[in-house]
Amino acid sequence: MPKRFWARCKPSSGAAAVQSLAFEAAQVVATRDLTAKTDHAYGVAKAWFGRTLGVGARPSVLPEQPGRPDEPVLLAPSQMPRRSKTGEKGRVALLHALAHIELNAVDLTWDMIARSAAHRLPQSYFDNWVQVGLEEAKHFKLLADRLRDLGSHYGALPAHAGLWEAAQSTGDDLTARLAIIPLVLEARGLDVTPATITQLETAGDAPSASILRTIYHDEKKHVAFGAKWFRYLCDRDRTAPEPRFHALVRKHFRGPIKPPTNDRARAEAGLTPGFYKPLMPLTGT
Repeated sequence: MPKRFWARCKPSSGAAAVQSLAFEAAQVVATRDLTAKTDHAYGVAKAWFGRTLGVGARPSVLPEQPGRPDEPVLLAPSQMPRRSKTGEKGRVALLHALAHIELNAVDLTWDMIARSAAHRLPQSYFDNWVQVGLEEAKHFKLLADRLRDLGSHYGALPAHAGLWEAAQSTGDDLTARLAIIPLVLEARGLDVTPATITQLETAGDAPSASILRTIYHDEKKHVAFGAKWFRYLCDRDRTAPEPRFHALVRKHFRGPIKPPTNDRARAEAGLTPGFYKPLMPLTGT
């Protein structure tokens, strides 16, 4: 990370010094105040990359739900109101939905880091996922700041209540977590983000489009880390990656992988068609 970025990173809130990566990762998840949550993610990442803390042991108790403020109101998918798609109101609704996705990505990533401490993994594994956790915090902050620029804020609209289900479903299976979060959910971002960038540019919203270009660039890296470490765990377990992926997605993910897919971006990230094409509906593949 550039020095100017680290200069903006605030120290972790709470204790005077971080204790271990696993402990502090769980604290990121548990923190309710969202400014404190992102600040803590920045501070823990800075300490980790400064090599001033070790992985530590997996905490005996991990948050069952991530810390959240009172807003937004969380609704079941069937209860979510239809989102406006035109004008500034539509762009605010889009950015609010994206901010909610990125906030969940913050918590899913740091939760995975805390759980990963129970496994014998190389330091480079934690390097990669701390970088992802840091970048997810950056994404949320960029989107939250942009909402304020547009006269709104995160929490002003209802949000989807089901995004944490992936954590509950895959909490005891690291290979499953890698399959679902980076290789299904983040890979979906590679599919849909280019069109969303074009939509924002057409609407004359260059600042929002620029944020999404940053997110798209980072997401490709996150999918690549997922593919790398999913293959690593499969190789360690002496299982073939593609059939293992198919079985895990069918078990933990509702529905098929939806077309259209950004095959080029997925391949550049190491996610080849043999992983996801067999999971797509027969029409449109």
